[in-house]
Amino acid sequence: MAEVMSMEAIRAEAARLNIDLSAVDWNSIRLRPGEDCGIISDDEDLNEGDQLEFDAGFGSIIVVDNLPVVPREKYDKLEGVVPKIYSQIGVIKENGLWMPFDEDTGKTLGYCFIEYNTPQEAELAKEKTNGYRLDRAHIFAVNMIDEIDKFMNVPDEWAPPEIKPYTPGENLQRWLTDEKGRDQFVIRAGSDTEVLWNDARQVKADPVYKRPFWTESFVQWSPLGTYLATVHRQGAAVWGGATTFNRLMRYAHPQVKLIDFSPGEKYLVTYSSHEPSNPRDTHVRKFSALYSFV
Repeated sequence: MAEVMSMEAIRAEAARLNIDLSAVDWNSIRLRPGEDCGIISDDEDLNEGDQLEFDAGFGSIIVVDNLPVVPREKYDKLEGVVPKIYSQIGVIKENGLWMPFDEDTGKTLGYCFIEYNTPQEAELAKEKTNGYRLDRAHIFAVNMIDEIDKFMNVPDEWAPPEIKPYTPGENLQRWLTDEKGRDQFVIRAGSDTEVLWNDARQVKADPVYKRPFWTESFVQWSPLGTYLATVHRQGAAVWGGATTFNRLMRYAHPQVKLIDFSPGEKYLVTYSSHEPSNPRDTHVRKFSALYSFV
């Protein structure tokens, strides 16, 4: 690391070299790439510690099927219609629409890929436009591209599900038997969520369980402390245990905003302001009662 000089030392060196510092254009001074003269930037701590984990999958891309099959001369017209529908739901990335051609026939293949800025927008686009009627002959079938592998891997022949042997889980109330009589609390900082023991006699809390990217929104204890719920864009998940926090159940409710447990911890209610496009889904429009834990 280069030696750092104080301002007094710089003035003394300038006087020795007969340099007038007041005449120096400081804005014209540029450091070589990677050079910092041994002075760490105030923002350097932002680059320390764990790096952010970016989603390397295709969660922001949807596949729209049952589009009209058109020749090249009508491609521009169709390319203008599709973004008008889907840009009302979210922001489509630049060059985020791809409509493939059949080289043999010179026509489109009847489907396209659309990439949004966020997975939430893609999920909402699927929910809003799956079953959308463009005209009498074309009703959209929309899927997340991440779901394609799941559909492609469905076996041709049915096989009975594997019966897994029962393995007893951790006693969900075992934390109540703590010899020090401590409670547990949960905190979130950045992308990390951590459960710790609360002991007023200790300066530093004892860690219990830590997990990065455990939730995309927030976490919440059940009233009696038996369960810990995490909230995600697809729904909610319920976890339990004194030290392991295994996932016990998960419930699908897109764009869920709020959750709450019943006082006896038998039910979980989720709330979302998102309106589903399918009238058959009106029973989960706002609330979704999720039960039961016992």
